[in-house]
Amino acid sequence: MAYQPATSFPDFIETARLKLRPPDVADAQAMFDSYTQDADVARYMVWRPHSFLETTREFIAGCVAQWDAGTAFPYVVTLKSSGQLIGMLDARLHGHIVNIGYVLARSQWGQGLMVEAIRAFTVHALGAPGIFRVEATCDVENRSSARALEKSGFLLEGRLARHTIHPNISDEPRDCFIYAACRR
Repeated sequence: MAYQPATSFPDFIETARLKLRPPDVADAQAMFDSYTQDADVARYMVWRPHSFLETTREFIAGCVAQWDAGTAFPYVVTLKSSGQLIGMLDARLHGHIVNIGYVLARSQWGQGLMVEAIRAFTVHALGAPGIFRVEATCDVENRSSARALEKSGFLLEGRLARHTIHPNISDEPRDCFIYAACRR
């Protein structure tokens, strides 16, 4: 059988406590209030905290365009019980590899919610035709992110020197760890 990479993922992924869904421009206020303006949340992100709601609106418009084009699948993470928007999990396709990034509102830290989201997405991704690897990087100082990946079943594969600029820490590229979960 010839290699055929996946071109899409399900619109909705549900777990015991969460629902992952496509973004909508109507999410801007909830996202801004939840985490995009929070400097603690943005510390290890590749973006600076949003000072204005319009910045969050523009970000979501870009997410919707990526989803519609099938180039990336930025899922909004919500609490299943209330529908409250609490974060995002972004999945970017690169042939047989899916690279993920994620963010979670500070009010939700320490509850295992992102682990739940990462695990659920990874099961779907590795079950998709042509996808063999889900990977993520995190700053070497971002212990919480590293633990979330480890608890999600990802294995530490190495350290990438001068890999990613995290503008809230430094204007120069910083070392990152790379983690992956692979289809066996």
